[in-house]
Amino acid sequence: MKVIPLLSLASAVIAISEYEDDIYGFKHMQNASLEDMWDGLWPFQGINTFAHLDSHKCLVDRESKYDVALIGVPFDTAVSYRPGTRFGPRAIRQASQRQNALRGFNHRAMFNPYQDWAKVIDCGDIPVTPMDNSIAFKQMTLAFEELLLLRNSSHVPNKPPKYVALGGDHSVLLPHIRALNKAHGPLNIIHFDAHLDTWSPDKYPSFWQSATNDLNHGSMLWKAHQEGLTTKHNVHVGVRTRLSSLADYEDDDTQDFLRIEADDIWIYGVHHVIRSILKRVPKNTPTYISVDIDCLDPGFAPGTGTQEPGGLLPRELIYILRGIDGLNLVGADIVEVSPAFDSSEITATNGAQVAFELITSMVKQGKTDLAITEVEEDKNQ
Repeated sequence: MKVIPLLSLASAVIAISEYEDDIYGFKHMQNASLEDMWDGLWPFQGINTFAHLDSHKCLVDRESKYDVALIGVPFDTAVSYRPGTRFGPRAIRQASQRQNALRGFNHRAMFNPYQDWAKVIDCGDIPVTPMDNSIAFKQMTLAFEELLLLRNSSHVPNKPPKYVALGGDHSVLLPHIRALNKAHGPLNIIHFDAHLDTWSPDKYPSFWQSATNDLNHGSMLWKAHQEGLTTKHNVHVGVRTRLSSLADYEDDDTQDFLRIEADDIWIYGVHHVIRSILKRVPKNTPTYISVDIDCLDPGFAPGTGTQEPGGLLPRELIYILRGIDGLNLVGADIVEVSPAFDSSEITATNGAQVAFELITSMVKQGKTDLAITEVEEDKNQ
């Protein structure tokens, strides 16, 4: 038997390896960093942060630098019907996995909010107790105060970051706008929902009463009005709920809401809705957009707690959000996604798209804030 010298064998292996490098295009790997080689993930890989964004525990790290963030609020013990929205933030993040900075260009807004001026991150969740609603609302209120009053935008000094809250039931709106009110003053509320959510607690009659009973996912806007958190320039979009009586509308009127019903959208069109909102809400005043996923028709949002037939199409909701993106959006939420009732992630995927549109609006509006800041800095030099 002929013995092949080890040196010759090694040379042959190297030659084959180099040949394969040429065939498969691996020669560039010789100077590659570990990040180049292993930091790219397919949508179905990795830990589920929203849109594969960097994740920080913002509540425990005051040094985190960002401008716009997602914050999960997994709370659902103020619902009047089907629970389960405590799993909404997780479901929305899961459904957002096909979003990322590489393919984040919003063709309706004509820019990529993940690759623009703003640092956008996922701030994780507020650790809300499911055991005691009075403690839960205290936790949520203090958490939003921490995030809004003790943080500055990394690119716009003396202004807090902006947050899209992932609910959770709709009552999580109240702690958010309590903190925003301290930062910005009274807010215009643009409320996409099948329901009014301006019902006073006596519209939920029960022999058993407590102060905690006064706050639920159908009365938080009433509570916000009582606390002086809102302006006289508020809008409901998509309402179509059954009422106790016409007195519900009279109560709603006293809380300064314009009602755009779901039927108005298909009868008069989305441009009518956009014009009505822009006529109602002053452009340069602080505005909050709250999107209850049940504003959509149940065919597009089966995974929610209180479905109402005859709702919006996803394309109508998206188009309206883009049509009002010139408003001064200081905060937002997407709520009432309940994945236990969802089918094929339909509801959660629509929720993730809404979050993307809200982020887009915040980054777009922030360009104006950034430009103002740069002008002021030039004047001071």
